[in-house]
Amino acid sequence: MTVDVLAFGPHPDDIELTCAGTLLRLASEGYATGVVSLTAGELGTRGTVETRAREFDAAAAVLGTRVHRILNLPDGGLSSCESQKREVIETIRELRPRIVLAPYWEDRHPDHANGSKLVSEASFLAGLSRIETGQPAHRPVRVLFYPCRYEFKPSFIVDVSDFHERKVQAIHCYQSQFGGDSADGAGQVETNISHPGFLEAVIARARQYGSYIGVAYGEPFLVREPMKLNDPVAFFGQGYSNSFV
Repeated sequence: MTVDVLAFGPHPDDIELTCAGTLLRLASEGYATGVVSLTAGELGTRGTVETRAREFDAAAAVLGTRVHRILNLPDGGLSSCESQKREVIETIRELRPRIVLAPYWEDRHPDHANGSKLVSEASFLAGLSRIETGQPAHRPVRVLFYPCRYEFKPSFIVDVSDFHERKVQAIHCYQSQFGGDSADGAGQVETNISHPGFLEAVIARARQYGSYIGVAYGEPFLVREPMKLNDPVAFFGQGYSNSFV
């Protein structure tokens, strides 16, 4: 089983909060999508590993992904060590994505910053045939970075207006994190992300980036390498609207 686009998140719920609208849009256009959580989120204040795994499954069903899995790398201990890189390399070689989505390399959470480095390095190394995993080598065409807490000047923004409600629906699958008291009894402590203002800020950010391209909601991405563009007239003449600007 292979995918066109594979999104890596450090924890269950990171993808839903950041680039789920893009995954929904791509799935609607016929692309096979996948979501991989590097960790099970076992250090999270609210919820349990079992609860979050069930929520991860439910969110993947909303997103319509072909593949979703949790690698169970150590929460709070993501790094670019050889064993962790090998596990990500094996995942990339198995699923053979054309595009990989990874968190932006600057963030307040160490797992987000370290997870970015881990995924981007593994994406390159997966193309080296002399790294033996018993699988054919495969290097994604591009790694696209999405922002978590820290913002950046985006290389491009995806219009996700038609998919915003389903993105919020996927986020709400994580009731242990964003709802009231969780069924497992671990949800009584209020955290930064359980406060209603957190989700409001996520939605406000989507409106902010949408306003930059003249739509209701947008998701930004950053590309490190220059992008090849042979026909700027066709590319930039795709019906840009300035009604929101």
